[in-house]
Order: sequence, then structure tokens, then C-alpha cells
Amino acid sequence: MATLITAATSVLALSVPIATTATAADRPAFYEPPAALPAHNGDVIRSEQAVFYLDPLKALKVDASVDRIMYRTTDRLGKPIAVTGTVLTPRNVNLSPRPIVAFAPGTQGLADKCAPSLQIAQGTEYEGLPIKKLLDQGFAVVVTDYQGLGTPGVHTYMNREVQGHAVLDSLRAAQRLQGAHLPAGGPVALYGYSQGGGAAASAAELAPTYAPELKIKGAVVGAPPADMGQMAAGLDGSAYGVFFNYALSGLGAGYGIDIDAYLNSHGKRVTHDLRDNLCTTQALTKYPFLHSRFLAVGLRPLTGLLDRAPWNAIVADQQLGKRRPAVPVLLSHSTLDDVIPQRVGKQLAADWCRLGATVKFSSNHIPGHIAATIATGKEGIPWLQDRFADKPASSTC
Repeated sequence: MATLITAATSVLALSVPIATTATAADRPAFYEPPAALPAHNGDVIRSEQAVFYLDPLKALKVDASVDRIMYRTTDRLGKPIAVTGTVLTPRNVNLSPRPIVAFAPGTQGLADKCAPSLQIAQGTEYEGLPIKKLLDQGFAVVVTDYQGLGTPGVHTYMNREVQGHAVLDSLRAAQRLQGAHLPAGGPVALYGYSQGGGAAASAAELAPTYAPELKIKGAVVGAPPADMGQMAAGLDGSAYGVFFNYALSGLGAGYGIDIDAYLNSHGKRVTHDLRDNLCTTQALTKYPFLHSRFLAVGLRPLTGLLDRAPWNAIVADQQLGKRRPAVPVLLSHSTLDDVIPQRVGKQLAADWCRLGATVKFSSNHIPGHIAATIATGKEGIPWLQDRFADKPASSTC
């Protein structure tokens, strides 16, 4: 789901021109995976120097060492895949050992041009400000592109397991990146809001078995989409209706289902436009209040699929809260969230508490999903500083 920052709205409006999804013929060479992948998850396949701008006019350049990377991770079935991302190290603050924060991006869109590693360099990344605030503390930051953003295939949006893998392996890749001078066994943390909150939560749940060697000090989880079954009906036809279409496309891609079979001709045009051409802000502007009923064969809401096989099992597989994070978690969620109801975040906190996790649930009253990301950052950054300082974490369990 979106993680738009109010202060960055003007930047979003200047997003990059519409372009079609890259194919093998026109995809930038950096984003084309090699035929053979390295042996271990988190291994760096290639890297190149990049830049970080806060605006599309490229007037505000962030003082950091920036490397675009491609690294190995695994998909939902454990198959090795290549994804891309960005490693950023601040130049103006020197901490030793330097902590690394895995920043899990919020909803970028499905088109290849929406990959954060591209948008960071173009000055169109709407989460540029929270990334910079982490850098300002002296933290290194690694931002994954997830599966299928920039690289071949449809972005597996909202696939819990592969998103968690991509986040954890981004930390491994940052530690192994030659020339980054980041400690291989140093302290790390997880941070994300909305889709990113779900990805950070998934990474926290998967870390004990998938990446037990990482010294994760804590996870900041903002407005996590922890239970899709409770969210779908509210999203469909709302101002954020494109997100339901994203989810259907992403889950279909992750589970080998072509959703075109459910779509009428108009639905196919809209869906392929979202996949090929539009990043989040453009999509929300072009298709406000998108209702799946008008996209579907038979003009019946596609939300009805989620109650039937195989979709009911797919949705259940994405639910968070069934596995205990082994690290402290700050879970921030607004009572006035208009995309992901706060009850979803509250339930995740309660589920984790029942499993014995250390969880601080922090409620705020900032109106709207977009603006409430500010509250997550305002509380989350000092909370991370305390975790890196090995201070005890409080719990609301």
C-alpha cells in the first residue's frame, strides 16, 4: 500500500514520463539477471555507482555513497532469483560499527520504471525523505526493489514470504558489498510502512530460520497489511482501488495464476496499463475509485474470488502474526487510516504478544494513511537509536 509523504507530494506530481515495461531487448543491462546465479542468498551479483536525489529536477543531492546492486534471494518456493536494490552510506556521520537499516519500500507500482533503485537516482522516490532521515542518523540504508520491479516478471506485490526474503537478503548483500565498508557482523534493523510494513514484519518473522546470523536489533513496522481478507472489500472501489488490482496481479504472479482469465477487455487494458506504465501516484490519479466489478468477466466484483479456491488459501498464506519475531518490534498505526484499518495492525500486535514477542503498539490520530507515515518515522528513528544502543525495549503486551 502507499507510503506517501505529504511533504513530497509536489515531487510525486513530477514523476517520470510514462514508458512501457522493459523487455529483455530494452531493459537496462544492469537489471537483466545472468544465466547463472551465485551460490548463496545475499551474494552480490553486480554493483555500480549511483546517486540519490530528493527531487526530479536533481537540485537536491544527498551526501551519501550510493551503490545500485543486484543480489541473490529466493522466491516463494525457495528458487534462487535475482533482485535489485540500493545501498546508501552517509558521509557526514561516522558510527562504529555502522548500523545498517533495511528499508522496505511502500507501494511503488508494478511497472519496471517504478523500482526504487531507479527512482532514487531520478529524484522521484516518494520515500526519499524518510530514507534521508535514517542516513542523517549515521545509519547505512539498503533499499530492496523486491521481485519483479526493474527485473523480469510481474512484481509479486503483497507476497509475504518473497518480500521478507528480499529484505533479509538485502542486508546480507549490503554487508558483502565490496567497497561499502559495512561490518559483516554488525548491528542491523528493519524498517517499513504499509507494503513496506508488511515486508518488514515478514522479515522479522522469517529471520530466525532464514537469516539467523543477522544481528537484528529491532523492527519498525508501520501500518502493516497483515490480513488481506479484512482489507480487500474496503479497498475495492475506494480512492485506493488500484491497490486491490495490484494485489491480485502480484499474488497471481507469485502463485502462477494468470488473472487475465478473470478480466473483461476493459479490465485487461486497465490491468496491463497498471503493470506496464504507471507508478503509484500516476495510477491513483488516472484510475481513482477503481472498482473491480467493471473489470471482471460477468461484472461481478473480483473480491468474491478471495472466498474461493485457490485464492482463499493464497490469501491465508499471506497472513502475518502466525510466527514470532525474535526481535523487539515497534508497530505504529493511525486510528484514522483510510487504507489499512487500525484493527488490522492491532490484531497483529496482539497475535505477536500471544506468541511471546516484545511488541510496542503505538497508536496515533493522524488523518489518513498517507500522512500517518510521518508518525512512524518520528517515533521509529529514536526507537531504532535506542535499539542500536542496546537499551531495553518496552512492551505493551
